[in-house]
Amino acid sequence: MARGRVGEKEEGEKHIGLLKLAQTLSFLLIFMAGIIIGLAASSHIDRYFNSLPTTSFSSPSTSSQTVPDYSNCTVIHRDCTGDDENHDDDDKKVKVKDCWSVDGFVRPENLSHGMSDEEVFWRGSMVPVKEEYPYDRVPKVAFMFLTRGPLPMLPLWEKFFRGNERYLSVYVHTPPGYDMNVSRDSPFYERQIPSQKVAWGSPLLTDAEKRLLANALLDFSNERFVLLSESCVPVYNFSTVYSYLINSAYSFVDSYDEPTRYGRGRYSRKMLPDIKLHHWRKGSQWFEVNRKLAIYIISDSKYYSLFKQFCKPACYPDEHYIPTFLNMFHGSANSNRSVTWVDWSIGGPHPATYAADNITEGFLQSIRKNETDCLYNEEPTSLCFLFARKFAPSALAPLMNLSSTVMGF
Repeated sequence: MARGRVGEKEEGEKHIGLLKLAQTLSFLLIFMAGIIIGLAASSHIDRYFNSLPTTSFSSPSTSSQTVPDYSNCTVIHRDCTGDDENHDDDDKKVKVKDCWSVDGFVRPENLSHGMSDEEVFWRGSMVPVKEEYPYDRVPKVAFMFLTRGPLPMLPLWEKFFRGNERYLSVYVHTPPGYDMNVSRDSPFYERQIPSQKVAWGSPLLTDAEKRLLANALLDFSNERFVLLSESCVPVYNFSTVYSYLINSAYSFVDSYDEPTRYGRGRYSRKMLPDIKLHHWRKGSQWFEVNRKLAIYIISDSKYYSLFKQFCKPACYPDEHYIPTFLNMFHGSANSNRSVTWVDWSIGGPHPATYAADNITEGFLQSIRKNETDCLYNEEPTSLCFLFARKFAPSALAPLMNLSSTVMGF
């Protein structure tokens, strides 16, 4: 019996040993399996992330994607002006400017941005809540030229602007790809905004007007905004024009009700219920507005979309959209007249054009002193027009000759 018990004990110990061995082998197998699974997962993750598209930060010339160029900030930058001079690899003098500075934000100097219309409209519509300015703000007049190419009256405008650069800004909308050939000391130098195609009588023309306004609004010092064409000329000197606009309590947008087929007849009932017939107005596209109204105009999408849909020839958005929009919401801020003289007496879709033979002292004085008084800040005045159109290129020489004796510049 003793031997039997010993045998049973040995068998039990052997069995326990086998169990421990099995457990050890199981642990080893599980451990090895974990390592294999981990290596496989790691390899899969590496392949996944390597397969993702990489973000390229190469320059636009070496990449198919447009990548923002941040090289203009806090580095040597030819397009900015600053106080400190430096030299680049070519040993050329350049300027250094911090683009995060207040000055760079409120007075952008480089107009060659890459913003879309939607982006620049949003950027231009920003209004600071704080009333005080953190810099010495001198109100400026933004002269916005909507042109089909060359500016034949450019020498006259340069003479008009001379010595008053602190009080003005120039913006030019030309056909895409057109390059203005002006000297570096010209107020028009590098003042072309990113432009798009324009077609007479289409919403593209009003798009260009809003584009000019939005770009001009990027400069927080611009307080008044006047739209001009390549055939427009000033009929007073700069100090008179500046004082007239800056001190006006009203904007100058031609807006009136014309109960004919050329006015109310262009209204579409498809604009209901947002725009009703009694809202409808007509006026000259050559407007002048203050900063507040300019922001309202570029911020509107709802009513402008109706004009783009339903105001088509013989309805012209440039003659109806802004006059109607201001009449609906901001009529009390508008004088309902233009400060740009034009002669429609010949009839037809276009006004009279004046050439060299028409330019006399008497003719210019008749524009400067209107026969019928208008209202300025609710007071009668004979000084109603600051600009005039249309003038042919041949009119430049006599206008230059008379600018000092008649127009005062």
